[in-house]
Amino acid sequence: MFSVTKRARMAGAAMALAILAACDGGGGAGSGTSAGGLVSAPPQPTQTPAGAALDDSVRLAQQASFGPNMALVERIRALGVNGWLDEQFAASGSTYADLATDVRANFCASGDNACSALHFSRTPVAMRFYADAISAPDQLRQRVAFALSQMIVASEAGVRATAGIAAFNQLFLTYAFGSYRDLLLAVTMSGYMGDYLDMADSRKGTPSENYAREFLQLFTMGPDKLQMDGSIQRDASGGPIPNYTSDEIREVARALTGWTYARVDNAAISDSQAIAYAQPMIAVPSRYDSAEKRFLGTVVAAGTSQQASVAAVVDAAFNHPSTPPFVARHLITHLVTPNPSPAYIGRVAAVFVNNGSGVRGDMKAVVRALLTDAEARAPQGSTAGKLKEPALAMTSLARAIGFTTDGYVFQQRDTGLAQPVMRAPSVFNFYPDDFPLPGSATLRSPASKLMTAPNQLRLHNLVYDWTVSGDATRSEYAAVATVPGSSGSAPVWADWEALADNVDGMVDRVNLLMFANGLTKAQRDALKAAGVAVTNADPKLQARKRAQMMLYIAGTSPMFLVDR
Repeated sequence: MFSVTKRARMAGAAMALAILAACDGGGGAGSGTSAGGLVSAPPQPTQTPAGAALDDSVRLAQQASFGPNMALVERIRALGVNGWLDEQFAASGSTYADLATDVRANFCASGDNACSALHFSRTPVAMRFYADAISAPDQLRQRVAFALSQMIVASEAGVRATAGIAAFNQLFLTYAFGSYRDLLLAVTMSGYMGDYLDMADSRKGTPSENYAREFLQLFTMGPDKLQMDGSIQRDASGGPIPNYTSDEIREVARALTGWTYARVDNAAISDSQAIAYAQPMIAVPSRYDSAEKRFLGTVVAAGTSQQASVAAVVDAAFNHPSTPPFVARHLITHLVTPNPSPAYIGRVAAVFVNNGSGVRGDMKAVVRALLTDAEARAPQGSTAGKLKEPALAMTSLARAIGFTTDGYVFQQRDTGLAQPVMRAPSVFNFYPDDFPLPGSATLRSPASKLMTAPNQLRLHNLVYDWTVSGDATRSEYAAVATVPGSSGSAPVWADWEALADNVDGMVDRVNLLMFANGLTKAQRDALKAAGVAVTNADPKLQARKRAQMMLYIAGTSPMFLVDR
């Protein structure tokens, strides 16, 4: 049973939640709220509160990190946008390389689930993903890598090999600011991808077309010819003009024959227990189709080497005129907005074509262009911004609170939120980039596909668990004995406790980190009232409990879920 005091606190919280949802800029979910108070439609982008000027340092942190915290916001303010980007381009810290050690398929004893989790699941790599997202300094590299991993997908759902998952995702960290062409070549030769999309052991006479098809459709140019601004080129009858034919897919598949996995300890290629998923594939000349191939305006002469055939495929797709706008749109969608103007796409695509020094596919230049573009730095009406996907909602909340973590609790929770990183259900990721905003005939909101009513309730419960019920003694934060080096997780409440009875200071911090200073006076007053309603004889405990209540209200509001 609730005590009278707890009833009063929760009543105050409920009123604050209602005000955050209903006031100007409340996220647009108010009309989708059922009588029972559960959100039945995904939060939708709305106008910023009248007169509010969103803090651009926080907005950049939302776009280019795994969530704002005070240290990051202050660093961006100190260096400016380009200065901070320069620092981030040089930063390091995140890596999966130490996890990319192949073992034989029979390495674990039968029934040894702990061993299997360490060597044949995403668990160690997903833990590292979240631990680095919360604490590693190279936030921009990680966000770009995450965006790339949702475009070029290989998944634990298809291949369960920890070393392969680690090595494959390391490619995105390695090439996040490098050459997109080099990334495409590395992905094409990846043993992990070779299994996932069947390029490994594809041979002359019966080539697999799976990798060839997805390489063209999803990783480079897309199915239809595009203008530089991302719009579809159409024929005289108004239909889209295809970028390639089924015959060209077959020709590309032929050019990619003759590769198999490297083997652990240089075992024979007939040893199916020794597949080295973390290594590039190796050539098997007898399986290669050495006859002439023609695709995408390219002719690969008879007798051309396997390596040169692969390079010809990569170069043809990389240099295709549809690839710059296709890649630009994806990156803008995942970092800034799924509803960019054609001009914005065109400007970023132009930098993909030429970084200013005649270099094509320079990812550093592309990332700088899309984050410094006027459309990224200034919200453009009601279509600006994007809905947080569950993984980003989790990390953003944790970074706003202050967390230390080995990542285990995050990778335990993300499955329930329908976004277990590195385990997408298919090569098409967890959601398509063009998923429509519910109720709109024109706007896109990709993450809305995951924001079903049950999933929103699960996210709401997570926010409650990690705020109001989020003391360090929470059982799910404990270290895991079966995971070597596990240190557990802990919210760090010291900075909030240091505010003591300064409720206005708490409101200011919540408003900055979670809303980019976008709250109206009514919303600030409601948040403050909910905090003041929490009392305790211990000043330190009172400060923590007040912060937890305000963070709960903020984290479950539609406004928090929409980055503007």
